[in-house]
Amino acid sequence: MQDPAQVVAFVTFSAVVAGTPGPSNTLLTAIGARSGVRRGLTSLLGQVTGMGAMMFAITLGLGNVLLAHPLALQVLRWGGAAMLCSVAWRIATAGEAGGTANPPAGFLGMAAFQWVNPKGWLVGVAAIATFLDRGTGSALAQAVLFAILFTLVALPSCLPWLVFGAALQRFLRTPRARRVLNGAMAALLAASTILLLWTRY
Repeated sequence: MQDPAQVVAFVTFSAVVAGTPGPSNTLLTAIGARSGVRRGLTSLLGQVTGMGAMMFAITLGLGNVLLAHPLALQVLRWGGAAMLCSVAWRIATAGEAGGTANPPAGFLGMAAFQWVNPKGWLVGVAAIATFLDRGTGSALAQAVLFAILFTLVALPSCLPWLVFGAALQRFLRTPRARRVLNGAMAALLAASTILLLWTRY
């Protein structure tokens, strides 16, 4: 992307799609509520690193392979949705034992989670379809650039979700409050997953 306007457009796109509600940000909020900002930073770094790695892989051709094989794309989308719904169930039922939600956490857990997140795949394919320039530079160079830019922009865009979750800790001193939060996070995760199955960026 040699045109500064195109860089600005990609950065804006990245900030919007990374910072809007979705499965990953819902889980990040739950992690913040359970662990606080400082302990949740590794999960945040794992999330944005996983998103950047996915952007890199899609730019290098994985997205084109999936688009060329609709069945594989559908299997990925529905398989990811099933896993997200199982995570939502785990979050919802965590309150029954008086505990807090226990979503995938830590750097590796959140990085791996991005690969079953339907939103991540849709965002990556949409970004490449919009910004990839086949006449400018190699695919590898553009993949590296997209991944770095997206990761750097996603970090401050996703941070407010972790901070918001941590701010809820003061209200989670009773089992009832924890059950309410777990139920709300599970409902949001399930709703965002269902919505992503029927919409495209």
